[in-house]
Amino acid sequence: MKVSELIKKLKASKKCYLVEHGARHDMWHSDITGKDFPVPRHQSQEIKTGTLERILKDAGLK
Repeated sequence: MKVSELIKKLKASKKCYLVEHGARHDMWHSDITGKDFPVPRHQSQEIKTGTLERILKDAGLK
């Protein structure tokens, strides 16, 4: 999954929102888990499987 696809999925959940922009990562917050988590800003690159699973878990979408 590409970063841009992940961001669309986070926005579609309506339970995750962008907290702040960083140089290489953006910080997102999940109302489901109450956690903040980083998402890489490399829009066109594929996210490694372990990283993707961790982001989805922190977001409460898995």
